[in-house]
Amino acid sequence: MAYRYAIYWAPPRDHPLWREGCAWLGRDPETGERIVPDLPDGMTEERHATLTAEPARYGWHGTLKPPFRLADGESEAGLDGAIRAFAAAQAPFEVGRLVVRPLSGFLAVVPAERSAPLDALAAACVSTFDAFRAPPEPGEVARRQRAGLTLAQQANLARWGYPYVMDEFRFHLTLTGRLPPNETGPLGEALAERFAGALAEPVRFEEIALYVEPSAGTPFTLRRRFRFG
Repeated sequence: MAYRYAIYWAPPRDHPLWREGCAWLGRDPETGERIVPDLPDGMTEERHATLTAEPARYGWHGTLKPPFRLADGESEAGLDGAIRAFAAAQAPFEVGRLVVRPLSGFLAVVPAERSAPLDALAAACVSTFDAFRAPPEPGEVARRQRAGLTLAQQANLARWGYPYVMDEFRFHLTLTGRLPPNETGPLGEALAERFAGALAEPVRFEEIALYVEPSAGTPFTLRRRFRFG
């Protein structure tokens, strides 16, 4: 059994957004392949490694249900079957244009406009699979509360084990860790140019994926994809 599980959206393997995102982060979480990234002008390997350390560990993805440990009595096989049944009941949809933008101090690929079907999918993943989630550990709750949560985010943390879900949810595929203000603009422009071709191609949401953290602190891997319908 893995340490933690997460339900994510991952671009299709044959889509340029998958290839470009994995190449930027330096790792394909589905195959385990390490990729030597093509760095922006003036960026050192050390700076890139620092900027991408956290998103690379979690793997290229957009979060639907954040990472969780399994509740007592639950199993990976049971979770796998529940995700399969859930995905079979979903219909594919499109979210429109995706863009590179700053988000809470980091850079990410996000929808240019809010998507009601995407928000609904994320909310359904959070609620449907909540029975599989063990309560967060006290230290994790205290750490998140120190981040200065709003009342709504505190309520989400208490109910769903994570503050940024339901009305607080903002879909994104993370490109960097937190950046100093003077770096956000230039790097954002460089990444927008880098991802322009990948983001020009339409993206259909027609599957979700189970990611696993094999042991605490290790890189997440894409265990399985589940097609809609």
